[in-house]
Amino acid sequence: MAESEPAPVPVQVGEKRGCPEEKEEDTPSKKPKVEDDHKNGGPPHQDEEEEPEGEACDGEEDGETFADMMKHCLTELDVGILKYVSDHEGFSGILKERYSDFVVHEINKQGKVVHLDDFSIPAEAEEVPEVEQQPKECDDVLTEEQKKQLGELQLFKNKEGDVSIEVMDDTKEKRRLVHIAIKTQFPGLETKTEEKEGSKFIVAYHAAGKKALAAPRKHFWPKNRGSFCHFVLYKENKDTMDAINVLSKFLRLRPNMFSYMGTKDKRAITVQEIAVLKITAERLAHLNKCLMNLKVGNFCYKNHPLKLGELQGNHFTVVIRNISGTDEQVHQAMTSLRQTGFINYYGMQRFGTTAVPTQQVGRAILKNDWNEVVDLILKPRPGAEKEFLVRCREEWAKTQDPEAALKKLPNKRCVEGQLLRGLSMYGKKNIVTAFGLIPRNNRLMYIHSYQSVVWNTMVSRRIEAFGLKAVEGDLVLRGTAAHVLTAEEAETHSIHDIVMPLPGFDVIYPSHHIGKGYREMLSADGLDIDNMRHKVKDYSLAGTYRRIIIRPSDVTWEVIQYDDPRLSLVHTDFEKVENKPAPVFNKEGKYRALLMEFSLPPSTYATMAIREVLKLDTSIKKQTQLNTTWFN
Repeated sequence: MAESEPAPVPVQVGEKRGCPEEKEEDTPSKKPKVEDDHKNGGPPHQDEEEEPEGEACDGEEDGETFADMMKHCLTELDVGILKYVSDHEGFSGILKERYSDFVVHEINKQGKVVHLDDFSIPAEAEEVPEVEQQPKECDDVLTEEQKKQLGELQLFKNKEGDVSIEVMDDTKEKRRLVHIAIKTQFPGLETKTEEKEGSKFIVAYHAAGKKALAAPRKHFWPKNRGSFCHFVLYKENKDTMDAINVLSKFLRLRPNMFSYMGTKDKRAITVQEIAVLKITAERLAHLNKCLMNLKVGNFCYKNHPLKLGELQGNHFTVVIRNISGTDEQVHQAMTSLRQTGFINYYGMQRFGTTAVPTQQVGRAILKNDWNEVVDLILKPRPGAEKEFLVRCREEWAKTQDPEAALKKLPNKRCVEGQLLRGLSMYGKKNIVTAFGLIPRNNRLMYIHSYQSVVWNTMVSRRIEAFGLKAVEGDLVLRGTAAHVLTAEEAETHSIHDIVMPLPGFDVIYPSHHIGKGYREMLSADGLDIDNMRHKVKDYSLAGTYRRIIIRPSDVTWEVIQYDDPRLSLVHTDFEKVENKPAPVFNKEGKYRALLMEFSLPPSTYATMAIREVLKLDTSIKKQTQLNTTWFN
């Protein structure tokens, strides 16, 4: 989400957490109560940055307040989020007033909740050298001075240089022994034979030159050690890719050397497993001295990386502050969440925060209307925006000149900048290629957003029509295939078995009237439900199935009271491992908060569970209005 003008809230001094050098403080949120959902790390979209176009650009907001900026944003009604499963009375509260109010622990593929609780280096068996055994004849081939020079070269103290060794007794066998001696005694060095002024020299050098300095992991790696160092990443107020980019910079690695099972929220404290290729636990542990808002630990070596979607889900610890509900209301709401669950809607984050929703762009892509795609992304729009984006849009509207509009952007990496760069390179008659300069995940975000609006809308209609019971014509999964229930079969299934399709060419639809609703909705948008293959393969939608009701596991809750709104109300992994005391609650405190914990499977939104508890619209537009009212 954009870092925007805050709603008028009192600026408070937040507690410092994590590294002692840390500069960021856990201050009250500059964003509304529910500003970004947790996308729970599951396939197929868990690695996407579900951000609206333009918000990757860096710059200052200008003019209007955050509340004014949000006037043109979507509400839940606009994206099909309409129904609740329970009839309890809702109540108000503030979510993510502090980033420490939202704590996420990954649940790995073995079903274990991931924690940071150990900074020690794993013990290893004695190292087994990778290189071949040096023949005895090589023992006296190199002089002590030559060994010293080669050692310095091996340790990169002579990064660009080499070491030349003249072969006095020049025979092929003698040269062979020198080659073997260097490679066995100084792993990482390569050798070649050169002739200079009539004499033969063995020249030792680093094969990759400067690149070898950036990738020392290729050398000195024991055979009996797994190739991947797995570790737990604890992060505060930073998204997963930002954290990996920081680690990459310190370790001088490419970010793609790291693997993970899912991305995690930015405005939160999150704990997840990461794997990196041939970097020692010692090197990683050393980073704890200088990392801000990050810690790494629980190291071990394995022979495999991590894969997106391998996780079983996430465990959430959430604080909702300043609740208005009575203890009885809270009990009813949380009991319903535990016993029945919540509607598995796609949350508001999926649809963007600007006046041009991402699903509109997705619909234009699916219709193959590329002029409309460009217009939606680049045209001027209502609502407050960063000043340079306003100037960029005005320039585009006035001149339709991509190079002139591009000059208005200080950061060309945002979606507008990438599209304009593509248009300047390939021309306005080759929009498909120009659009391809936008990263693939961002492009797919648009069409997934459209699918999500359709799914949300159809599920709301399904709940409205049939309530919380399985009926004839509903779909259930048998293995990976969907099956249409008969009336008799419906009697043996519950609402928790029912799935609904995201539209595509490889799914079937319910046989009752909701199935026809899909066809009608797509037809109204100018799309043919029977022809979801696109001329551009990336934009062909196979479709998939999604359960309509999710019942969280491990649900617990407690109503707590406190006096100081600046204090954290959750005892974090880092605080525990540092033996810092747990927060103490005052039973007579003037503020009340709901402290809740629950686990969710992949690809579900935690804020949709919280929505069911509070019975509040989770859109930024509505939450901003609530926050503005609260603090005025």
